[in-house]
Amino acid sequence: MLFPKEFVFGAAAASYQIEGAAYEDQKGLSVWDMFCKRQGAVKGNHTGDVACDHYGRFAEDCLMMREMGLEAYRFSISWPRVLPDGTGTINNKGLDFYDRLVDELLKYNIKPYATLFHWDYPYELHKKGGWLNPESPDWFSEYTKVVVERLSDRVKDWFTLNEPMTFVNLGYELGMHAPGLELDTYERLAITHNTLLAHGKSVETIRSYSKQPANIGFAMGTTIKYPSSGAAEDINAAREYMFDMKCNGIWANTWWMDPILLGSYPEDGIELLGKYMPKIKQEDMKIISKPLDFLGLNIYNGGEVGRDKNGCNVEIPPRCGFPQTANTWTVTPEVIYWGPRFCYERYKIPIIVAENGMAGLDWICLDNKVHDYQRIDFINRYIKELKRAINDGVDVKGYFHWSLMDNFEWSEGYNHRFGLVHVDYATQKRTIKDSGIWYKKVIESRGDAVE
Repeated sequence: MLFPKEFVFGAAAASYQIEGAAYEDQKGLSVWDMFCKRQGAVKGNHTGDVACDHYGRFAEDCLMMREMGLEAYRFSISWPRVLPDGTGTINNKGLDFYDRLVDELLKYNIKPYATLFHWDYPYELHKKGGWLNPESPDWFSEYTKVVVERLSDRVKDWFTLNEPMTFVNLGYELGMHAPGLELDTYERLAITHNTLLAHGKSVETIRSYSKQPANIGFAMGTTIKYPSSGAAEDINAAREYMFDMKCNGIWANTWWMDPILLGSYPEDGIELLGKYMPKIKQEDMKIISKPLDFLGLNIYNGGEVGRDKNGCNVEIPPRCGFPQTANTWTVTPEVIYWGPRFCYERYKIPIIVAENGMAGLDWICLDNKVHDYQRIDFINRYIKELKRAINDGVDVKGYFHWSLMDNFEWSEGYNHRFGLVHVDYATQKRTIKDSGIWYKKVIESRGDAVE
């Protein structure tokens, strides 16, 4: 089976991870700019100050995307680059950069997919309480309006937030990501509710100000479970476990997706966390659950689930010697079949795989090429499972490889390489890896190159 003609193959990246130019052209500070200043907060004390210098080399990078045959590029916009204080004065030099980027993509018939927030929160707003401040949803709506008014004549596909559960839990509970806080449950649930409200208000703003009909969604960092066998009882066990708050806690998919897609927090979540929840206004859930056009799923790996002899759902630990990537994530291609399938069954909304990829041990070989066969095998296995999901009736609209190029991987710094393109950080030289060359064949063949 070939992928449908309208299915989109692309790659993804995020502003702080590739742009650099952290202090150029009146850009404001982000929480990641400040977090990276903390000694030991990021491995090797790496920063995104320069990153991949995409800000200065975007034209070269767009040409490289054309060489790879990409049909789409999912990029994120740096909020403090556009609004240095988070609200108020617009930095036209920052907006101009995204203008030029979009124009360059369209020049090569590469469809732009814009993500409004991929974690680089304005530091000036953080000083005012950030996502804890009840005004934060309105701040995000103001920022959305500025971007949409400038770009929506050419951009019609929008992601509001990227992985809200990740930036909330890692940034405000565990302190591993910016802004590096360890807040109590009351505060984290207030932040959660405000980010969901911000999403809803952003959707309203896009619909109101877009200069063309817009396709809108958000990207979830999913906790995916897959069945230990094809038996109905194991499939049901995996489905139940994947959407169970008691099994997954505040990381549960339902805690973040149900309010947006079903209009309410899950009952088992309220039972578990209700005493910590902020006061919810009558109109809040209507704002949060504004209709969407797609659900973005960031899919990397997941856990195997079955039923034990007592009929209980249990997660099965990875066996000894289980395949894993360079950053020790398990390789579980089944998740890109079961994740979209379970989410499509529950939410009945088209799916976009907004991220999928792996960290590899990649370097320039003596022949000046990067022979990353493991990544080719990884993508092959995952896309094969995605084809199976589509064949079984799951409405999947696109696949975005993470990532376009090697980049700053948050608290891991530059220690892991996820890209289809190798970046020499000392010289900024780009080299398309063998996986990027192979991915072009997948795109050109509409997936026929997948074995």
